[in-house]
Amino acid sequence: MLSAKRLIQKAVLLRHHQENNKERSSLTAADLDLQVVVHYGIPSTASLLAFDSIQRLLAIATLDGRIKVLGGDGIEAIFTSPKQLPYKNIEFLQNQGFLISISIENDIQVWNLESRCLAYSLQWEMNITAFSVISRSCFMYIGDEHGSLSVLKYDSEDAKLLQLPYHISANSLKEAAGFPSPDHQPIVGVLPQPHSSGNRVLIAYQDGLIVLWDVSEGRILFVGGGKDLQLKDDSKNEVDPNIPEDTEEKEITALCWASSNGSILAVGYLDGDILFWKTSTASSTRGQKNELTNSNIVKLQLSSSEKRLPIIVLHWSISDRPSNDGDGRLFIYGGDEIGSEEVLTVLTLEWSSRMETVRCVGRMDITLAGSFADMILLPSSGPTEGNPKAAVSVLANPGQLHIFDDASLSSLPSRQKHKATVLTTGFPMVVPTVDPHITVAKLITLPSGGNSSKILSEIASAKKHRSTPFHGGSANWPLTGGVPSHLSFTEHADVERVYIAGYLDGSVRIWDATYPDLSLICIVEGEVESIEMAGLSDPVTKLEFCSLTQSLAVGNKCGLVRIYNLNGSSDETTFHYLIDTKHEVHTLPQGKGPPLRAVFSLLNSPILALQFANYGAKLAVGLECGHVVVLDTSSLAVLFTTESVSSSCSPVISVNWVGCINTCSLVKSPKHSDSNMPITPTEQVMFFLTKDATLYMIDGGSGSMISSHPWHPKKKSVAISMYVIEGIPSVPDLTDGKQLEESGQNLEAKNESEHITNSTGISSHNNEHHSSVNTLTRERLLDSFILLCCVDSLQLYSTKNVIQGNNKAICKVKHAKPCCWASTFRKEGNICGVVLLFQSGVIEIRSFSGLELVKETSLMSILRWNFKANMEKMMSCDNGQITLAHGCELAFISLFCGENFSRIPESFPCLHDKVLAAAADAAFNFSSNQKKQGIKPGILGGIVKGFKGGKVDHSVVINPSPKSDFSHLEAAFSKQPFSDSYRTAVDSEEVVELHIDDIEIDDEPSLPTATTSSQEVKHTKREKRSQREQLLGVTDDMKPKLRTPEEIMAKYRKAEDASSVAARAREKLLERQEKLERISRRTAELQSGAEDFSSMANELVKLMEKRKWWQI
Repeated sequence: MLSAKRLIQKAVLLRHHQENNKERSSLTAADLDLQVVVHYGIPSTASLLAFDSIQRLLAIATLDGRIKVLGGDGIEAIFTSPKQLPYKNIEFLQNQGFLISISIENDIQVWNLESRCLAYSLQWEMNITAFSVISRSCFMYIGDEHGSLSVLKYDSEDAKLLQLPYHISANSLKEAAGFPSPDHQPIVGVLPQPHSSGNRVLIAYQDGLIVLWDVSEGRILFVGGGKDLQLKDDSKNEVDPNIPEDTEEKEITALCWASSNGSILAVGYLDGDILFWKTSTASSTRGQKNELTNSNIVKLQLSSSEKRLPIIVLHWSISDRPSNDGDGRLFIYGGDEIGSEEVLTVLTLEWSSRMETVRCVGRMDITLAGSFADMILLPSSGPTEGNPKAAVSVLANPGQLHIFDDASLSSLPSRQKHKATVLTTGFPMVVPTVDPHITVAKLITLPSGGNSSKILSEIASAKKHRSTPFHGGSANWPLTGGVPSHLSFTEHADVERVYIAGYLDGSVRIWDATYPDLSLICIVEGEVESIEMAGLSDPVTKLEFCSLTQSLAVGNKCGLVRIYNLNGSSDETTFHYLIDTKHEVHTLPQGKGPPLRAVFSLLNSPILALQFANYGAKLAVGLECGHVVVLDTSSLAVLFTTESVSSSCSPVISVNWVGCINTCSLVKSPKHSDSNMPITPTEQVMFFLTKDATLYMIDGGSGSMISSHPWHPKKKSVAISMYVIEGIPSVPDLTDGKQLEESGQNLEAKNESEHITNSTGISSHNNEHHSSVNTLTRERLLDSFILLCCVDSLQLYSTKNVIQGNNKAICKVKHAKPCCWASTFRKEGNICGVVLLFQSGVIEIRSFSGLELVKETSLMSILRWNFKANMEKMMSCDNGQITLAHGCELAFISLFCGENFSRIPESFPCLHDKVLAAAADAAFNFSSNQKKQGIKPGILGGIVKGFKGGKVDHSVVINPSPKSDFSHLEAAFSKQPFSDSYRTAVDSEEVVELHIDDIEIDDEPSLPTATTSSQEVKHTKREKRSQREQLLGVTDDMKPKLRTPEEIMAKYRKAEDASSVAARAREKLLERQEKLERISRRTAELQSGAEDFSSMANELVKLMEKRKWWQI
């Protein structure tokens, strides 16, 4: 009978629970779509770098299929590949808004920076061993393991990668170079030659053969290396210009151009040697081969040891005041003796006037903070001529990015070798997680229209006006790319969410998390200036914020509780210090952060739980030693301290306050189970959960135990957190925080406050965050539920049963793996589910109804993270978003699909600046015209510098100028290079004789109208180009054709008398004079137009400099 009665009671409770859940919003798998909406920091698996010198963006590829893009003003983005594979190549399509990446499975991916998505993917059939993009074009070279060179083009209009007919096989190129070989050596390097408009490309094979190929002319310009390369071993001299007698072929491991005009090539080899090849000696005359001489090659060795590391990375930058094109700095990773310290070597090289010998005038070995991953040069955004400064970005594992500026590199010593630590600029993290180390964090949604939102908005606005444009770090940070969202700078915009983090040094930082672009509101230092107080700088262990009083409570490892008033005035000059029975008042020095109100020195034990009550008037503190302390934050006093709520001194990990009106006796006596024992009605019930899964209920006013026996589940377990959840839907949220301040009694009567308690364990889930007692009637308290989250299980109980000492669970789920974090979340204002994180990295989402599993995923699939110890301390969940920190990374994950609390995508910063792109194209085209006219160019860098200085109004519609003209490459890549049609097209070029009498000049040249088709415009350009070629000639060796007297007489002798001939000659002279005048007039008009354009460009720069950064 007894067992049957228990079964009936359990069935009734379960039915009651199910009926209540029908009123809640159900949770289904279709409601969930876990996505990363915020990501800050550099992944620890970072491996490759790429840089857009115009847009000033840096891309970082990783070993787990992610790409991080960094810009200025704290602008960051993360791209995640569908496959978790390492990348082996990454490059920008310069100034075009696209990023190309290649995985180890030869999947070529195109990422759209503007839409932040994968635009196209192409699976390459062969193993890609070399990759390069022609600067400022959409063409790219691909070298494979069989020695073949292919060309791809990205069509941005159709969003497709097109493989062009142009293809060079290894056999055909080696035969043309005079090095036929049956072996198919892979291509290890493809380098377009600088200042060649993409016409020339250097191809390097693994066996040491290097070929400079002219694409437009279809011929070889330079050949070096291969089996005819012979070097003697003379390691005494660091730089050896002599060519040796015999040696085997050398395997190439790295290469780069070592001159500004591409006349010198630096090649690193597997044996640690570096050779400088002078490609300028190649003849430009068709059909003439270059000869390899001793003066064409210079050898360099970093170490005299026989066993040296291979050359892994080579980069070159021009010096500040070069005497010739080869003077500069060479950055080398590798080449030292095996077993030596891992360093980055910087050599300062000077060439002789005739480029015959090179001298090393300075050497510096830079010690790295971690293991080397990659490096790249960051050219200055200033004028391109006369300002060759370039910073150096070095990537070291795990995820450490360091910038060496030009000033520190220019101070290289004059002696031959010097090891030093160069001043570097570390990556300025928007949300620091390592330096200082983050220990606890919390995401809080503020009540709409409340005082806290307005006050924090005022603080954030003042912070923005005082700070530099880059709120994340140093103003000298060389990355300035991207355009912040206009929503981030909306005047008088309320702060809707805040992200609060505590650190190892005792400091606390608060960010505005309303939009994905987080902005710092204030910093609370751990130490108080000029005041010595033990424990202030100890690690922060718990945070709590009251939105009604704008009070911030900070608990630390030594048992101190600091209370700050974010609404406090800067005129406040004192703060209170309470220790034991002492109450001291100290002078508060003027500081930049919010004023400190009080410091409570409690028991010397870490604080694990904090919870405000009575609308911020009380603060409950749970300590690791098992004690509970209740503070009066109004009078700044200790109300009571429980001697030991836990006999085993188990740590208090969770605190919940519940206000109950007219609460009657609910506690059953063990001896009289059918009768109620009357107790004194209480206004506040406090639920405390200890780590051993024991629950205590005490009177929040006096601290006395409501029940003589604590409650605990049937089976012993390790608790994680606890939540008291109402059994009926909550009322709508308050819209005005002032109503709560007017009358607490009216609030209790109307039940306008949120009736869901918060766990003060790992996470808190009160959307309004009133941090006050949840006032319930007796019936509502009895209808509520208690969710107990443990390491091995998830259990749901009726609050009535718990108060009466009944430990029978309504629902229980046993975990197959240990759980380390759990939190409830809401849908449409009601708690609808619970999210759990396991030590294996698995994430489960369960519905509140029956605790049924709705979705299962993992940290690896979403973030590519492995679980890390103590990760749960930095986790928080609020308003359908989870925040996590891992190493140098911080991420916000959105749970629901369709909900857009962060106003995505309009709130995302723009990674591609279209206005800057249009201005840069116009400046580049104008600079190209200046070069053709022999004028020194310099406007490109000025335009870019002016725009990236934050001086442009992005609301102005600027028509983009035409892209750089690569039509000659389009025509060359449309045919096979060794086909008969290609050779005919190249070899059939003949010199066309043209006389001035044959030139026809129109007085009013017709211009294409707005409706002119693109084909007509291209046809017009081709006609103009052909006329220019006819007028100026197509080859440098064109000479005037000598005619015999007979040919002249046959052409000009006419059967006329002398007077007619003289008259016709006079007419010809007059026509010629008229044509010359027209040509002169047209030339003057073109020159005037060029000057007008130059003036307009200068005015544009000045106009942009007057714009403010927030007008971008």
